[in-house]
Amino acid sequence: MAGRVTQAQVARIAGVSQAIVSLVLNGSDSVRVSPETRKRVEDALRSTGYTVDIMGRRLRGKTNQILGVFTYESVFPSGVADFYRPFLLGIEQEAEAQGFDLLLFTSPGRKDGRRRVYEGETNRLRIADGCVLLGRHNDPAELARLVDEQFPFVFIGRRDSPSGPVSYVGADYVASTRDVYEWMWRIGHRKIALLSVPEENEPTLDRRAGYQAAARKHKKAPLVIVADDPERALREARENQATALLVESMAMADGIKAYVDVPKDLSVVVLGDPDPTQQPSHAVPTSDTDWSMFRIPRTEMGVRAVRMLIELVNGGKPKSVLLPCEIHEGSTTAAGN
Repeated sequence: MAGRVTQAQVARIAGVSQAIVSLVLNGSDSVRVSPETRKRVEDALRSTGYTVDIMGRRLRGKTNQILGVFTYESVFPSGVADFYRPFLLGIEQEAEAQGFDLLLFTSPGRKDGRRRVYEGETNRLRIADGCVLLGRHNDPAELARLVDEQFPFVFIGRRDSPSGPVSYVGADYVASTRDVYEWMWRIGHRKIALLSVPEENEPTLDRRAGYQAAARKHKKAPLVIVADDPERALREARENQATALLVESMAMADGIKAYVDVPKDLSVVVLGDPDPTQQPSHAVPTSDTDWSMFRIPRTEMGVRAVRMLIELVNGGKPKSVLLPCEIHEGSTTAAGN
């Protein structure tokens, strides 16, 4: 049959009204449509190759059973793919279990080298029923617009917006960093420093908050070193006689290890898993190092994000969840002096 097949054409072939075809397509119960009639309509749908008009369904307030995935950074380069893969595995696993298709948005609407949700004034994510958003460098103004529009979305990673509550699934960096500090204290370290990245984002602020809370508990002045050069960071840690260093970036931890005997001269704990997207040119890769760290539950975060998104699509209220991180003791820490 040439051109796009309409419901009216399917109705004529099946010998029923267009309203009956609509009932079958919308999954109405068998009380209103007899099994024999339903079969005739389904046969006609198959024979004509009828496809659902997705945008029409949205205009009529129907769901498409499609969830979007939007990333502010590309997911395909090898290093980035290693970082995003666990999140995407969790998202795919739960979407399939819940009977939803996934649609990946790659954002042709770039501006200043950044991906954008909005193309002009158009929210391109609206093709989907709702969307999971990922990315280190999101646009706060876009999040505010999404909140204002009441478009269903869940961010993977804690995010805030002045426009209202943001649904997110994050790792509990505050509690996890505090737990790492307590671990170092228990094994004898009394001068514990935090090597923080220069960025002022939610994960960084949460790690600092956890570190500072633990230091205050033990009546220690916090020592937060903000640097992107491992040699300079190490020099400052030594000047302050730190015996343990909590490091936000795996790349910086690699760089530190190139200048000092770890853990003989300095215990180092990475506050998270390896992130290949943050590997600077000066870092010396040490992939064979069994780093002491806490592990971010990325796959579970993807699963929980999809569950929360489906609740929003079905009319639920925004909510947030922080998942615990598991400490891996590794081999880069030793008892303090």
